[in-house]
Amino acid sequence: MRLLIKGVDTSFINAIRRNVLAEVPCMAIDEVVMIENSSVLNDEIIAHRLGLIPLKTDIDSYNIPEECTCKSEFGCSLCRVTLTLDKEAKEGTITVYSGDLVSENPNIVPISDSIPIVKLAKGQRLRLEAYARLGRGKDHAKWQPVSTCAYKYLPKITVNAEKCDVCGKCVEICPRKVLVKKSGKIEVRDLFACTLCQDCVDVCPKKPPAIEVDWEKNAFIFSLESTGALPPERIMVEAVKILKKQLKEFMSKIEVQELEGN
Repeated sequence: MRLLIKGVDTSFINAIRRNVLAEVPCMAIDEVVMIENSSVLNDEIIAHRLGLIPLKTDIDSYNIPEECTCKSEFGCSLCRVTLTLDKEAKEGTITVYSGDLVSENPNIVPISDSIPIVKLAKGQRLRLEAYARLGRGKDHAKWQPVSTCAYKYLPKITVNAEKCDVCGKCVEICPRKVLVKKSGKIEVRDLFACTLCQDCVDVCPKKPPAIEVDWEKNAFIFSLESTGALPPERIMVEAVKILKKQLKEFMSKIEVQELEGN
């Protein structure tokens, strides 16, 4: 998802980005009980691979463990999901995939059935129970609901039609094909693709250059790519909700300090 956000400064947009990466919760496998593992990979390696498999998440139906009413280190049906796996290579070498995980909740499953976990040679077997829970990216990267989250200033490209002789050098050098030569003039084809590299300005034979690349001071292009755990729209909404909650908490603490000072 790509958003155009205007009327905010860098600190605000960066706060949203940090909340997306560190605060928006999603499901991931956190504990694994190995029942039988005769594969070539150690238990810890398989558990690590399982933890990094993105799981579809329902944050409305589950609690973050530390906030759950059960107050149990083992968890309950409101804060934990159990997934089981039992695969044996009986006739030849097989690959165990994420699709072989069986979840007690059909809504909490791997985002893809084709993520490889381990290969089993003939006679080898893997049996385990895995426990998934909600967590935040600030605790471990496996709980980050996004694979990419970044922002940049909104570019502002100005071509001086009087000075420009439409030589086309700026069009040829642009690595993102932002500019195009059309109807005897240089036009902006895709403003959002501009990376502000200034190559078009440097290659312009005019002195000073006939093209100017700048950026809007309070406008940003915000890009977000979900791992599949949550829809990108939901991730953005949750990040804003969390920021609002954080600001309210911060303001309440400032008020308390002012009262104490008086």
